[in-house]
Amino acid sequence: MRRSFLINAAAAAALAIIPAAAIAAGGGALEYKHQHWHFKGPFGTYDREAMQRGFQVYKTVCASCHGVEQLAFRNLGDKGGPFYLEECPAGVPETTNCKVPAENPVVKAIAAEYTVKDGPDDLGDMFDRPAAPSDKLPRPFANEQQARAANGGAYPPNLALIMKARHHGPDYVYSLLTGYQEAPETVTLGPGQHYNPYFAGDMSQLLKPEYRDAEGHPLPDVKVPPGGVLAMVAPLSDGVIDYADPAIPETVDQYARDVVEFLTWASEPKMEERKSLGVVTIGYLLILTIVLFFSYRAIWAKIDH
Repeated sequence: MRRSFLINAAAAAALAIIPAAAIAAGGGALEYKHQHWHFKGPFGTYDREAMQRGFQVYKTVCASCHGVEQLAFRNLGDKGGPFYLEECPAGVPETTNCKVPAENPVVKAIAAEYTVKDGPDDLGDMFDRPAAPSDKLPRPFANEQQARAANGGAYPPNLALIMKARHHGPDYVYSLLTGYQEAPETVTLGPGQHYNPYFAGDMSQLLKPEYRDAEGHPLPDVKVPPGGVLAMVAPLSDGVIDYADPAIPETVDQYARDVVEFLTWASEPKMEERKSLGVVTIGYLLILTIVLFFSYRAIWAKIDH
């Protein structure tokens, strides 16, 4: 029993030491830029206009390397989605039910901009056709090998799950997109490497020779820069995307906020329904508790103590 306790204690101590050692070696990243996201909290909801702009940012910039593999075009028109319509816009036939994603004219127009593989046809050949609302958004690459070959060996992650796969996902993605900097003078970056202080890594390995001792370790008076390097170049820059609304600033900060809104919805499209159900459930349980409390008092008040 004592031996088991000592082993568990030693393991816990080792786990506690590892992060500290990694930070001391330059493996830590800067604290994320914590933002006020209105989809956070028990009553938080998505901003529809921000999600629509975020999809534009994803489509224009991110989709060339990153997929959203769990997302179909019809999901964009689901209730709670960025392009859901309560009523059909002017010019749409009255027989059209725009609440149904397959009939949503916006969703159909978006899908028609893409081409997907289908088949086989009567001759056994695959063929290209315009995408339909039922199709999933196409992947940018046919397979992982092709993706790595096009990105210097790095494999672009699936953005449909990025918010769930990273701690404080929205703050992480926002910080990463807005956090690219010039590399510090103390380090040398290799070809295709881009410095970002919010991306965890070990910058001690990239220190110039004059800042390291004979064994390759940082000199005692040298501060190892935080963060790490990515194969992805800074994807956003001011003015790279034109918004339809002239009142919305076309800045890196705004682009990052909007694409975070869209990707958060993509990772949890039923969030608003879940929160609404939770509020109703809590209200029901509260009322039930009050009823049971007064019933309890009424029943026991008749008993002679």
